[in-house]
Amino acid sequence: VAVVGESGSGKSTAARVITGLLPIKSGSVLYKGEPLPGRFNQRSKDQLRRLQMIYQMADTALNPKQRVRDVIGRPLEFYLGLTGAKKRERVRDLLNMIEMEPDTFIDRLPGELSGGQKQRICIARALAAEPEVILCDEVTSALDPLVAEEILKLLDRLQDEFNLSYMFITHDLATVRAIADEVVV
Repeated sequence: VAVVGESGSGKSTAARVITGLLPIKSGSVLYKGEPLPGRFNQRSKDQLRRLQMIYQMADTALNPKQRVRDVIGRPLEFYLGLTGAKKRERVRDLLNMIEMEPDTFIDRLPGELSGGQKQRICIARALAAEPEVILCDEVTSALDPLVAEEILKLLDRLQDEFNLSYMFITHDLATVRAIADEVVV
């Protein structure tokens, strides 16, 4: 589902409410017909795991002091209980899934990555939780057109591979035409 609207219309706010990062002021958020608690700290680990978010600005979404292995490894440990060798192996698998060579990137810091590479790491971090829905908040808007197209192709492949649903927030109507099955204005 693509969500489009002018700046300031509440698209990103809606995504943050759905994920529990912002409180519900009125109404409710239903997931598979069941209401979700209004705040993330009131949700079960499984409820949190199912809905993941990729943010517009990968620069600010990544901790500049955490290596790629830790950025991707944290949700593996938190949601899936993976540690040690199993966690390292899964981090490597996720890097391969996002088309980044593990031996080249696993020990890098975000400051050593390009914008497109940072966005791929954010995608891997979201995938690590094994979600059902990923909320994509203008994930291509800060990227040059060629890199943005590559990210869209990656997201499309991952959607098919993992049976994911996306809520894709964007201003770009060409992107909407390329990815959306449904559009909400």
